[in-house]
Amino acid sequence: MKILIVEDDPRIASPLTKDLRHQHHVVDVAQDGVEGWAYASSGDYDLILLDVMLPKLDGISLCQRLRQAHGSALILMLTARDTTQDKVLGLDAGADDYLVKPFTLEELSARIRALARRSREAIQPCLEYGDLSLDPATQSVTFRATPLLLTPKEYVILEYFLRHPRQVVSRSVLLDKLWDFDQSSGEGTIKTHITNLRSKLKGAGSLDPMIHTVYGMGYRLE
Repeated sequence: MKILIVEDDPRIASPLTKDLRHQHHVVDVAQDGVEGWAYASSGDYDLILLDVMLPKLDGISLCQRLRQAHGSALILMLTARDTTQDKVLGLDAGADDYLVKPFTLEELSARIRALARRSREAIQPCLEYGDLSLDPATQSVTFRATPLLLTPKEYVILEYFLRHPRQVVSRSVLLDKLWDFDQSSGEGTIKTHITNLRSKLKGAGSLDPMIHTVYGMGYRLE
């Protein structure tokens, strides 16, 4: 998943970032509400971990602004406020879940997995294209029933193609989807992942590369 953490306390943001990246998530961090809005407006995030008490723009207002902009990212609010009224306020603002501080990394990870499962089930239980099948619920990929063992980034690339079949996807879109803002990666990295995906599909029995190069534009699943 591509995750945005909007949290002004580095004692919370730093271990969260380290733990989530260890789980192969792509993570960006914003330190105030205004910066969080800037990140959310320019990045295609699957999940936003949003603190309520933020400088410049509070979490409730930011959550409302995100929903008014029809953002599709899941929002998990993080706060020390644990009254029922506070929880109702956060959920009514558009949050999908509410986690009270202090919390353990294990509990946060479990909440994220639960939100991801609900989101995947609501969107589409299984993605298929010809003999290629990807199950978001189990994060498994098969070609003619042969399992494909993919790296986390290969999986995200393939899932993106399966959600946008026959569409030309530029390298810049894939870079934005897969890498943090503070990481530098070039088009050569994308080419390497595409080459590896084609190789694994061929190893599973595909006679066609499936992911075709559209010269000067990007790639297309066809």
